[in-house]
Amino acid sequence: MTDKLKPLRDKIDAIDAQLLSLLNERAKVAQEVGHVKAETNAPVFRPEREAQVLRGVAERNPGPLAGTDVQTIFREIMSACRALEKRVTVAYLGPSGTFSEQAVYRQFGQAVDGLPCASIDEVFRATEAGTAEFGVVPVENSSEGAINRTLDLLLQTPLAISGEVAIAVHHSLMTKTGTMDGVTVICAHSQALAQCQVWLNDHYPQIERRAVASNAEAARLASQDASVAAIASEIAGGQYQLGVVHGHIQDDPHNRTRFAIVGKLQPGPSGNDRTSIVLAVPNKAGAVYQLLAPLAQHGVSMTRFESRPARTGTWEYYFYVDVEGHAQNPAVARALAELKSNAAFFKVLGSYPTSLY
Repeated sequence: MTDKLKPLRDKIDAIDAQLLSLLNERAKVAQEVGHVKAETNAPVFRPEREAQVLRGVAERNPGPLAGTDVQTIFREIMSACRALEKRVTVAYLGPSGTFSEQAVYRQFGQAVDGLPCASIDEVFRATEAGTAEFGVVPVENSSEGAINRTLDLLLQTPLAISGEVAIAVHHSLMTKTGTMDGVTVICAHSQALAQCQVWLNDHYPQIERRAVASNAEAARLASQDASVAAIASEIAGGQYQLGVVHGHIQDDPHNRTRFAIVGKLQPGPSGNDRTSIVLAVPNKAGAVYQLLAPLAQHGVSMTRFESRPARTGTWEYYFYVDVEGHAQNPAVARALAELKSNAAFFKVLGSYPTSLY
């Protein structure tokens, strides 16, 4: 076996040497790009450019590596090269080990500085204040729907959505001992409790459930108290040295959460984009239908429609709408112009590349 493996290993070593040389050559070019950007005060992170690169490598990939694996490799290459220009700080709902943190690295790669925040509100505040260049916030879950606090803050913030990322959400029930002996309370974020409520009703209906700031916070509490069980990711459990009692307890096996990247950057078109808007309509019959009619007239596809109370006490609502295409696309631009002219309130939350995952 050794005789057969040695020439193959020598071949791999030679290829690795070529890869190392090419990676550093790419990094030097990235540094030159950074110098040009510095002269024009251009942003270091360009989500539309990175999305184009990642889509391109997947389309050109001949195999045998899977396209998603190639994209992961190139994401980290771009992240490392970007850090040579400037290391980006990204705020997220903490502590470390949350799905929000996973979304940060899925979008930006590992060569960034994560800033854990105690709440979604704090993520917005840190990004608005410039403590972080970007923030990552959950927008919707495939089984529980919209994250209402995020929608409310998007209405108020001067920040724009500059990207999105969707990740699979797998919940595990974990404790300090790896058993449920002596457990009197199960802690998790309210969304996680909702996503696992059928499973919990079937298996532990008698145990108290307590909502906390995040699943990672639940894991931290469980690490300190054997009477507490946490619902969290296995990554969070590993960080707090918890034992898994039951894995994949979410009611929907295909459970996913979509996160928005918020910041002061407004990306240009990438070729596969989404535009998010929020609007309100005059209080009259047929107002919503009439308001949205320009989308159909201009051939713009609506992919999401959510409503939130305006909190005026008069049964008025804000409507959150996602459409396919960038705001600079002529058809989208014409539709948005008509929407704005007919709406009682209108705000573009952002135009950004759609999630690659």
